[in-house]
Amino acid sequence: MGLEINKPLCVGGINQNIYLNPYRNNIKFGQGLNADTFERSTVDKYTTEAAIQRMINANPNIKKITKTFNPDMQLNMKDLDKLLKGHSTETKNIANGIAENLPFSLKNKVDIKALNDAAYLHDLGKVLIPENILNKPAKLDEAETKIMHKHSELSYELLKNSGLNEKTLKLIRNHHQNAKKTGYPWVEQNFNADLDLQILSVADKYSALVEVRPYKNKLNTKQALTIIYQDVKEGKLHPFVFKALVDFVNNSKIETTVA
Repeated sequence: MGLEINKPLCVGGINQNIYLNPYRNNIKFGQGLNADTFERSTVDKYTTEAAIQRMINANPNIKKITKTFNPDMQLNMKDLDKLLKGHSTETKNIANGIAENLPFSLKNKVDIKALNDAAYLHDLGKVLIPENILNKPAKLDEAETKIMHKHSELSYELLKNSGLNEKTLKLIRNHHQNAKKTGYPWVEQNFNADLDLQILSVADKYSALVEVRPYKNKLNTKQALTIIYQDVKEGKLHPFVFKALVDFVNNSKIETTVA
């Protein structure tokens, strides 16, 4: 019999958030701008250059966000393609692995569709981050860090009018947040880092830690898990989610080699 957790340790309630969008087959970008019928039918249809341009045109707020660092709205499609094939796909796989290794009582509360879509699309906003910041072979300075931190908000703004449900959009926007609300972007005081968000957040973090990045070498699994365990001790991550990650890593013997 599964163990029910009404109020997880140091986290806030884990709530069931299952939402089926009855209009999911009628995707629109903005006001009356229909998705091309010849484009891909899965969520990667949102990642084409044409789709991204439509999303930009449908949401003036995107230009406001990028006006200080990308006023010409140049799209970094080369790095986006690499990101989607590597980190985003790996984050999705890890998130699924974590969900599968949760206790039964928690596993049934995971919105797999929203989690999968958010995991694949969470870094879409990096298409608007300048290449010299995205691939800087050194630590970012304060100004560059502020720009980089815009990527999750940009992912949300790009996809806001796409037809994705609100659950998925919130996961994408808040994938760098945690139960202590010390991440980014800003969230309201009543923000709840629910089960799906914690899975996505830790899957993203683990994938990033064990990848090679321009500014760092990859860590091994033990090093990565040690860093993430600190989040558990600080109350940012539920122990059951961390245990599910550990079990997934141990069972699959994964060692991410994404460049």
